[in-house]
Amino acid sequence: MTDKPERGTLGQSFGDFLKEEGTSEATTEQAVKRVIAFQLAQVMKEQNISKSEMARRLETSRSQIDRLLDPNQDAVTIGTLSRAANAVGRTLSLKLS
Repeated sequence: MTDKPERGTLGQSFGDFLKEEGTSEATTEQAVKRVIAFQLAQVMKEQNISKSEMARRLETSRSQIDRLLDPNQDAVTIGTLSRAANAVGRTLSLKLS
């Protein structure tokens, strides 16, 4: 028997692969955090908001803003993300699916 998928079929999806590996949840969480960090940075750039100004608006330090915007930093709470969104005139939306 061969390991090749049958001609005309695609094999398993990437999502199925992540579930099989046991990393689906962590991968999804990290992807969501990266997207939110990217979006916050884009809005800050569009509105000419510096990290120092963002820190002032959130009543925190600039190093905390660096962590907030770091796509690899996953220890940021939903509350912090929501406050950051509000600080730039946006809202954070989450949904279960």
